[in-house]
Amino acid sequence: MMKPGMLAATAVALLAFTRVCAAYDDPVEKKVFTLPAYTTVGGKALKNVRVGYETYGKLNAAGDNAIFVPHFFTGTSHAAGKYKATDAAPGYWDPIIGAGRPLDTDKYFVISADALTNLNTKDPNVTTTGPASIDPDTGKPYGMSFPVVSYRDSVRVHKALVDSLGVKKLQAVAGASGGSIQAMEWGALYPEFVERIVHVIGPGFEITPYVIELLDVWALPIRLDPKWNNGDYYGKDEPVAGVGQSLKIVTITARAHGWAEKTFGYKWADPAKDPAAAMGNAFAIEDTLNKAGAARGATTDANSVLYTAKGNQLYNLGDDVKKMKAKILFVPASSDLIFPPELSRRAAERYRAQGGVADVVVIEGDGGHLDGVLAVARQGEAIRAFLAK
Repeated sequence: MMKPGMLAATAVALLAFTRVCAAYDDPVEKKVFTLPAYTTVGGKALKNVRVGYETYGKLNAAGDNAIFVPHFFTGTSHAAGKYKATDAAPGYWDPIIGAGRPLDTDKYFVISADALTNLNTKDPNVTTTGPASIDPDTGKPYGMSFPVVSYRDSVRVHKALVDSLGVKKLQAVAGASGGSIQAMEWGALYPEFVERIVHVIGPGFEITPYVIELLDVWALPIRLDPKWNNGDYYGKDEPVAGVGQSLKIVTITARAHGWAEKTFGYKWADPAKDPAAAMGNAFAIEDTLNKAGAARGATTDANSVLYTAKGNQLYNLGDDVKKMKAKILFVPASSDLIFPPELSRRAAERYRAQGGVADVVVIEGDGGHLDGVLAVARQGEAIRAFLAK
């Protein structure tokens, strides 16, 4: 039997969406891109907008061999490799990024960047502008005065980054979950610039009403934590309990029945404490996800969770789909409870109906939504073939 401590460590790794399987061997350097001024989609002015980014491979002389990899809800721009050899794990999509891998760094220049309002503001390798950032006009954190931003805002900032690197065309934008949403935004905003979209575990062309409410449920524990204080907690006791519960809910909804049965079954958290004997006695799955959420909650910014949830809720391309020209590969996961494969099939049919090129390949498994991160290599060859079209 796996001990509770070992289970907790496993769940923390799952919350971080990482996989220990190094493929990209070159040193990874985190850099920072700055826009002195940016106006959001909603018309709000921001100063000194900064995002962290990293690159793998080399840009060719024509500037047309680049692939952009946006990240998911709780992720960062650390998509592949390690910052130093002693790092516990490589970037989350390391199995498909690297020399000879589907996103072949001998062929492509791969770029990944932190989104605006990234949750992981306490990670020294993350740079983002969001509610935890200092408002240059007040010298204090923005808190809830930070303007609402959508994933479209992140894409517009990332486009400025890509331009600054000398990229003239993107061979593809490839992302999972929230990254897949950004990939679609890229295709809608810059149809002449983006050749292909790899939409992994995504919703298609708009968020569903069900997931709008699911995102609200993810955010609810933070709002209910008294220490959240309407977002005014910087420099005070932070709402880490609420964040921990929020991330626990994210984790269980991003998994599936088969994963829970295989990983935990009906084991007790403590073999000596029968859950039937006392209300405080827990099952292993409860105890593990509670501890993992608490551990991750201590390193996550609460307001940024709320802003990222709102950014996801706002996703709806509407008629902008008609502007898109990129070929699209939809890569849903068979056991995904958040964005089931039917959403990808429906979006592919819609795109084909307007004359677009769309294919669907499914990641088989019982790992739920997270199979698009942890098991994406199961469709690695399909991704490689799509990039060659």
